[in-house]
Amino acid sequence: MYKRILFPTDGSEASGRAALAAVGFARSVGAELVAMTAVPEFHTFTTDAEMLEQTASQYAEASKARAGRLLDEVAEAARDAGVRCTCLQVVSDTPYEAIIATARAQHCDLIVMASHGRRGIKGLLLGSETQKVLVHSAIPVMVHR
Repeated sequence: MYKRILFPTDGSEASGRAALAAVGFARSVGAELVAMTAVPEFHTFTTDAEMLEQTASQYAEASKARAGRLLDEVAEAARDAGVRCTCLQVVSDTPYEAIIATARAQHCDLIVMASHGRRGIKGLLLGSETQKVLVHSAIPVMVHR
Protein backbone atom coordinates (compact mmCIF):
# COMPACT_ATOMS: atom_id res chain seq x y z
CA MET A 1 0.00 0.00 0.00
CA TYR A 2 2.70 2.51 0.99
CA LYS A 3 5.93 2.66 -1.00
CA ARG A 4 7.79 5.71 0.40
CA ILE A 5 7.34 7.00 3.93
CA LEU A 6 8.65 10.37 5.10
CA PHE A 7 9.85 10.52 8.68
CA PRO A 8 10.79 14.03 9.90
CA THR A 9 12.84 14.17 13.10
CA ASP A 10 13.75 16.97 15.47
CA GLY A 11 15.97 14.84 17.68
CA SER A 12 13.54 14.82 20.59
CA GLU A 13 12.84 11.78 22.72
CA ALA A 14 9.38 11.54 21.13
CA SER A 15 10.96 11.54 17.66
CA GLY A 16 13.32 8.78 18.73
CA ARG A 17 10.41 6.56 19.73
CA ALA A 18 8.49 7.47 16.58
CA ALA A 19 11.55 6.59 14.45
CA LEU A 20 11.43 3.02 15.69
CA ALA A 21 7.70 2.88 14.95
CA ALA A 22 8.23 4.34 11.46
CA VAL A 23 10.99 1.85 10.69
CA GLY A 24 8.87 -1.03 11.97
CA PHE A 25 5.88 0.08 9.94
CA ALA A 26 7.99 0.57 6.79
CA ARG A 27 9.38 -2.92 7.23
CA SER A 28 5.93 -4.46 7.72
CA VAL A 29 4.55 -2.93 4.50
CA GLY A 30 7.76 -3.24 2.45
CA ALA A 31 8.21 0.52 2.06
CA GLU A 32 11.35 2.61 1.95
CA LEU A 33 11.93 5.39 4.45
CA VAL A 34 12.94 8.97 3.77
CA ALA A 35 14.28 10.54 6.97
CA MET A 36 14.55 14.31 7.09
CA THR A 37 15.27 17.10 9.48
CA ALA A 38 14.67 20.81 9.00
CA VAL A 39 17.10 23.37 10.36
CA PRO A 40 16.39 27.09 10.53
CA GLU A 41 18.13 29.49 8.21
CA PHE A 42 21.02 31.54 9.60
CA HIS A 43 19.85 34.84 11.08
CA THR A 44 22.02 37.68 12.24
CA PHE A 45 19.55 38.74 14.92
CA THR A 46 18.83 36.10 17.51
CA THR A 47 18.06 35.56 21.16
CA ASP A 48 20.74 32.83 21.31
CA ALA A 49 23.93 34.54 22.52
CA GLU A 50 26.13 31.79 21.05
CA MET A 51 24.73 32.42 17.57
CA LEU A 52 25.81 36.06 17.73
CA GLU A 53 29.39 34.87 17.54
CA GLN A 54 28.82 32.47 14.65
CA THR A 55 29.28 33.23 11.00
CA ALA A 56 26.93 31.85 8.38
CA SER A 57 29.47 29.18 7.42
CA GLN A 58 30.02 28.13 11.05
CA TYR A 59 26.26 27.90 11.54
CA ALA A 60 25.88 25.82 8.37
CA GLU A 61 28.66 23.49 9.49
CA ALA A 62 27.20 23.06 12.99
CA SER A 63 23.70 22.52 11.57
CA LYS A 64 24.98 19.92 9.13
CA ALA A 65 26.78 18.06 11.92
CA ARG A 66 23.69 18.07 14.17
CA ALA A 67 21.44 16.96 11.31
CA GLY A 68 23.90 14.21 10.47
CA ARG A 69 23.73 12.87 14.02
CA LEU A 70 19.92 12.92 14.04
CA LEU A 71 19.62 11.27 10.65
CA ASP A 72 22.31 8.69 11.38
CA GLU A 73 20.21 7.39 14.28
CA VAL A 74 17.23 6.83 11.97
CA ALA A 75 19.40 5.35 9.21
CA GLU A 76 20.99 2.92 11.67
CA ALA A 77 17.60 1.73 12.92
CA ALA A 78 16.44 1.29 9.31
CA ARG A 79 19.62 -0.58 8.36
CA ASP A 80 19.22 -2.91 11.35
CA ALA A 81 15.64 -3.65 10.26
CA GLY A 82 16.57 -4.14 6.61
CA VAL A 83 14.66 -1.04 5.47
CA ARG A 84 16.06 1.14 2.70
CA CYS A 85 16.52 4.69 4.00
CA THR A 86 17.42 8.01 2.39
CA CYS A 87 18.41 10.94 4.62
CA LEU A 88 17.86 14.64 3.86
CA GLN A 89 18.64 17.90 5.62
CA VAL A 90 16.39 20.80 4.65
CA VAL A 91 16.93 24.45 5.55
CA SER A 92 13.69 26.20 6.45
CA ASP A 93 12.28 28.53 9.08
CA THR A 94 8.90 26.81 8.75
CA PRO A 95 9.40 23.11 9.46
CA TYR A 96 5.84 22.05 8.62
CA GLU A 97 6.13 23.57 5.14
CA ALA A 98 9.51 21.88 4.66
CA ILE A 99 8.02 18.54 5.72
CA ILE A 100 5.13 18.80 3.26
CA ALA A 101 7.36 20.05 0.43
CA THR A 102 9.88 17.25 1.04
CA ALA A 103 7.12 14.63 1.08
CA ARG A 104 5.88 15.90 -2.29
CA ALA A 105 9.36 16.21 -3.82
CA GLN A 106 10.34 12.72 -2.67
CA HIS A 107 7.02 11.22 -3.87
CA CYS A 108 6.14 9.97 -0.40
CA ASP A 109 2.68 8.53 0.11
CA LEU A 110 2.70 8.70 3.92
CA ILE A 111 4.23 10.96 6.57
CA VAL A 112 4.95 9.46 10.01
CA MET A 113 5.47 12.01 12.78
CA ALA A 114 5.86 12.13 16.53
CA SER A 115 3.44 14.00 18.73
CA HIS A 116 4.88 15.63 21.82
CA GLY A 117 1.50 15.61 23.51
CA ARG A 118 1.52 19.24 24.66
CA ARG A 119 -1.88 20.24 25.95
CA GLY A 120 -3.69 23.29 27.16
CA ILE A 121 -2.22 26.77 26.86
CA LYS A 122 1.32 25.46 26.29
CA GLY A 123 0.20 23.43 23.26
CA LEU A 124 -1.92 26.28 21.96
CA LEU A 125 0.74 28.96 22.31
CA LEU A 126 3.69 26.89 21.15
CA GLY A 127 1.79 25.37 18.26
CA SER A 128 2.60 21.99 16.91
CA GLU A 129 4.45 21.15 13.72
CA THR A 130 2.57 17.85 13.65
CA GLN A 131 -0.76 19.68 13.93
CA LYS A 132 0.25 22.05 11.12
CA VAL A 133 1.24 19.15 8.88
CA LEU A 134 -2.06 17.41 9.66
CA VAL A 135 -4.01 20.52 8.70
CA HIS A 136 -2.08 21.43 5.55
CA SER A 137 -0.95 18.14 4.02
CA ALA A 138 -2.82 16.35 1.27
CA ILE A 139 -0.56 13.34 1.96
CA PRO A 140 -1.81 11.05 4.75
CA VAL A 141 -0.13 11.54 8.14
CA MET A 142 0.33 8.86 10.80
CA VAL A 143 0.94 10.32 14.25
CA HIS A 144 2.91 8.35 16.81
CA ARG A 145 2.33 9.21 20.49
